[in-house]
Amino acid sequence: MNKITNEFSQFVLFSEDENHALDSRSETREVRGKSTTYVTCIVRNKPVQLKPEERTRQLWLARLIDQYGYAVSRVQVEYPITFGRDSSKRADIVVFDADRPTVPYIIIEVKADKLRDGKEQLRSYTHATGAPLAVWSNGIQAEVWHRKNPNYFVPIHHLPRAAQTIEDIVDQPWTIQTLIDKENEREREGSKARSLRELIVDMENEVLANAGVDVFEEVFKLIFTKLYDEMATHRGQHPYLRFRNTNTAAQLKRAIQDLFDEAKRKWPGVFLDDERIRLSPDHLQVCVGSLEEWKLFNSNLDVIDDAFEYLVNKSSKGEKGQYFTPRWVIDMCVKMLNPQEHETVIDTACGSAGFTVHTMFHVWRQIIADMGMEESHLFTMDQKPPRCEDYVRDKVFAIDFDEKSVRVSRCLNLIAGDGETNVLHLNTLDWTKWDETVKQDEWADTYGDGWRRLRKLRANPRQADYRSFGYDVLMANPPFAGDIKQSDMLSPYDLAHKKTGKLERAVGRDLLFIERNLDFLKPGGRMAVVLPQGRFNNSSDQRVREFIMERCRILAVVGLHPNTFKPHTGTKTSVLFVQKWNDDPAAGPLCSKVEDYSIFFATQQVESVNNSGEKVYVRRDDGTLMRDTHGHFIVAHDLYNHEGLTQDGIAEAFQEFAAQEQFSFFRRAPSTVTA
Repeated sequence: MNKITNEFSQFVLFSEDENHALDSRSETREVRGKSTTYVTCIVRNKPVQLKPEERTRQLWLARLIDQYGYAVSRVQVEYPITFGRDSSKRADIVVFDADRPTVPYIIIEVKADKLRDGKEQLRSYTHATGAPLAVWSNGIQAEVWHRKNPNYFVPIHHLPRAAQTIEDIVDQPWTIQTLIDKENEREREGSKARSLRELIVDMENEVLANAGVDVFEEVFKLIFTKLYDEMATHRGQHPYLRFRNTNTAAQLKRAIQDLFDEAKRKWPGVFLDDERIRLSPDHLQVCVGSLEEWKLFNSNLDVIDDAFEYLVNKSSKGEKGQYFTPRWVIDMCVKMLNPQEHETVIDTACGSAGFTVHTMFHVWRQIIADMGMEESHLFTMDQKPPRCEDYVRDKVFAIDFDEKSVRVSRCLNLIAGDGETNVLHLNTLDWTKWDETVKQDEWADTYGDGWRRLRKLRANPRQADYRSFGYDVLMANPPFAGDIKQSDMLSPYDLAHKKTGKLERAVGRDLLFIERNLDFLKPGGRMAVVLPQGRFNNSSDQRVREFIMERCRILAVVGLHPNTFKPHTGTKTSVLFVQKWNDDPAAGPLCSKVEDYSIFFATQQVESVNNSGEKVYVRRDDGTLMRDTHGHFIVAHDLYNHEGLTQDGIAEAFQEFAAQEQFSFFRRAPSTVTA
């Protein structure tokens, strides 16, 4: 026995007791005239020759079972690893997943090869099987790794025991500061160029295309869940981030589903109560691993905007000729219409809620400044004062007929509005059928509160229909494409009738939106609406222009750059700004009707996206990209001055014009804080 002990005294990785325990089970046999040591394998339950590599394996098996508590039934030796049609490779030890007994959880190689060779072999084994843990050991030393997707090893100090999860032993919990540090690290390494949108494209190509799921739905769920996780952690509701790829695929699936359920309870009405994550555990592991290091919240939610725009356009929006409005165009409109805390605002074709969300930011900054508070760089995640929440609940509304857009818009409004939202799934143009829609129980469960608030804003609370409302501000980018041909839908509109009174056979959707939007405004209410350039020039649209001028003062017309909506469409567009005539101060802000007045005209000269639809960013003199005070790259344009870092633009020029013209909604020193 002493001979055996001395022979294997180099197995210093294991204690003297472990070595003695193994030696005590060993026996010496005479084989072909030589003394040969055998031991009964505690997994295979048969004698095996105790060569050095086998000794290391038996020591590991005993440690796994006796010390770490893994059941023998979860352990296998010489487990075949399949590469294509080749199954000749064997892993020395495999411990299977507790939840999925055929899926490897730990792979251990006990070869006496060099560590580098052993690591590469393990990397190929874990890649082929999906095992999250790997160990290389020669009896003297052991290296333990946690495999992260796509397939790189992170060293860890030791294996988890059977009663532990990987998360228990992997590393320190992550907080929002961890994500910020990782963001800064990527920046230093020059890998900042990737965006959430690019990550989604990668996930689509590598995982989701073959996952057999609705890509929009599953990615939407993951972003929704991660946003909740970041906000809950930032506000101290949970000490660390839980959207992590640290456990087995089955454990991660349970953890992310639990987190998703929490998010649904916090932000109801976006998903059904019983909705579940439908990605398989393995696919989910890859997706969470891709997203976990990225911070989605920033000062203006543009990271999420960009990703949602991609998803919705991909699934449905483009077919209907409706494209999300670029955020720099939205900010220009908000600055030019200058909504106030006491004013109601609505977007009647809300898309991803850009106009309403950025209006919230604009008014919140007024409120926060008025309260003498300071705005942080994590503005959108911060707990807001009750005045901000009251404003969102009582004053901000949005409508869209596209179900996916409504859910995205509702999600962004819920997040930005801290749980409050009045985003409704309704067909803005077909208001005569709203009563049928709102009687549906499922619709009422989701949108009931917002609907009751919307009804209160009818021009006359006693009116039986929903033609006229009393909003102060309306901003919208209605669909350009498609004509409405349904006679019952056209009938309520003046613009759908010829001068003879006869109903047109078909009318452009955007034309109906003009009339409908004006019906939403109170006397003196103001509107910004994106329209195809042709509406301002075509002789056939003269009647439309007369219709608008009869009811409103034209405040401004801003021609957008032809690339504004690329790569989706090259249609030239302009933004029309109007204010409804009003001579009655009791009815709304004064805008006395006059025959002759000045109109502000401007055209965007600087392209914000190139011909391929890629954003163009402002560069410093040394050629590096310029960032704002929140760390965002600044998109090039001449629409407004971005936080004092760029030149004054169209919005500032309009503010001067508005002050000179004594418009009701502009003081002499308007806010110039950027969104």
